[in-house]
Amino acid sequence: MDRNSAAEKLSDTAIARRERKPVSLRAYILREGGASSEGLVLDLSYEGCGIETPLALEPEEKVKLTVLGRGAIDAKVRWSSGGRAGLVFESDEAPRQEWPRVSHRVSMAADVSLRRLGQANFRVTVTDISPEGCRVELVDRPRVEEHVLIKFEGLEVLEAEVCWVEGYAAGLRFEKPIHPAVFELLLDRLR
Repeated sequence: MDRNSAAEKLSDTAIARRERKPVSLRAYILREGGASSEGLVLDLSYEGCGIETPLALEPEEKVKLTVLGRGAIDAKVRWSSGGRAGLVFESDEAPRQEWPRVSHRVSMAADVSLRRLGQANFRVTVTDISPEGCRVELVDRPRVEEHVLIKFEGLEVLEAEVCWVEGYAAGLRFEKPIHPAVFELLLDRLR
């Protein structure tokens, strides 16, 4: 099966894949049994990558991918054909830690602007909010403890820390809680 056939088969099974950025990074692939080989990362996203390798990898096989100067990550082989393979990065997310709530969260669905440091703004949906933080549905997954900037209509930009990430949802804790009176006005605007 050639790469195009493998890609068509994956699209036929409705496996969603985010856009990958073309790269050319020298890497090492380490199999669980200890066999390793040099390879080349061809494309990359937060969820996975495409590689070129002389190893005959098997779908669902677990490997460790090491890119010089950039660290190592556990991955699972999605497909392999003709010296190329698609890898899905294994999640290193710790189980979500439940923090005691300082105040009640209000459920809602409102679009706001979010910016990861060093990147452009994008729209996200807030699904619940309190003066201390909120839950957002994301397109681009941040890391836990990453700092982001969130902008609600009519308020100044708030700095927030990512407390947890599950799939494409994240919990944000505002660096400075919203004043109760301002919070009530914000809720009126968002409803």
